[in-house]
Amino acid sequence: MAAHEPSGRRFMDLEVPEYAYMFGFLQADGHLSAQSRDRGRVTVEISARDVEILRAFQHLTPYNSTISERSRSTNFAEVHTSAVWSVCVLEARNTLNGLGLPYGRKSKDIAPPSVAYSGRDYVRGVVDADGSVGYTSQGFPFISLTTASTAIAEYFCDYAHRLTGAERTIKRNKRDDIYNILYVKENAQVLAADLYYPGCLALQRKQVKADSLTAWVRPPGMRISPGRRWTAQEDSVLLEHGNPTSAADELGRTVQSCSLRLWRLRTGRVPRPSPLV
Repeated sequence: MAAHEPSGRRFMDLEVPEYAYMFGFLQADGHLSAQSRDRGRVTVEISARDVEILRAFQHLTPYNSTISERSRSTNFAEVHTSAVWSVCVLEARNTLNGLGLPYGRKSKDIAPPSVAYSGRDYVRGVVDADGSVGYTSQGFPFISLTTASTAIAEYFCDYAHRLTGAERTIKRNKRDDIYNILYVKENAQVLAADLYYPGCLALQRKQVKADSLTAWVRPPGMRISPGRRWTAQEDSVLLEHGNPTSAADELGRTVQSCSLRLWRLRTGRVPRPSPLV
């Protein structure tokens, strides 16, 4: 398949959702190397089961690139097969490096781009590369991110806070000096539904898991933080705003409360208010 840029936009225009996702994925799971005489390459190596995302990257890249497979023994499997996407063109490497993909070891140095970009697509790319989506051993929906970058950890927490109202204080764990950030239950449902929207570019297996989170319903006996009941008028105001942050100011509620209520209204978990006659 001939590679081309979506909708005629330039390579790595991060306001294009597919490129924002791709860049987040590359920052988290890619590697940019350099050699003498301007030689080098950008590579991504992932499990062969996810090779379709590398084909999408190849399709989005208007330069020659290759996808190959290799098999080797690991501590986790007798034989592990991975897929590797590689681009050697200097112009492509310069573009990625200029946007914030460092050469060499990068895990602690990466940060969100300084140019305009599509936030939720960028976050989904990072989560697809370095995060997890699914159900805990207790059967609760969850979405998590593991990262060594303080800037990425802070941005992920800020993004989730603006969406759900849930606050997190990040701290590196002592064992391997990385951040483990976790959201569960309704917060995970809201975050996953926002990031993995219909038709988005994503790892297929994580898209399926994200879609499955909507099926979870809090058991009747499971306590939830007490709060005042929602009225039909408040529901109408919330739907009119369509934004948890602005609605929270008018309704005198928390952003988290408004975010969860808006998600329940939009997904049919609670009935929408009847239109005024």
